[in-house]
Amino acid sequence: MSIEAYIMMNIKSGSEDEVCDKLKTYEEVEEISTIYGEYDAIIKVKTVDMKALDGFIIQKLRSIPNIFLTATMLIAKQYK
Repeated sequence: MSIEAYIMMNIKSGSEDEVCDKLKTYEEVEEISTIYGEYDAIIKVKTVDMKALDGFIIQKLRSIPNIFLTATMLIAKQYK
């Protein structure tokens, strides 16, 4: 069973394009959007299991220097 999640991020001002370009290189990332509001960007990720999601967050996402806060929301059920 695969795991899907949305991850919202706060990104250093002015480095949004750079961060999103880096995120595009990761196979786990299905969608990337910059947004207005409390967070600067949101990604939708898909991994094979929770261990893989944990590895993505710890090893890949946290290695991007201009991301300084994330919030991960696991998808329980999708309707469309």
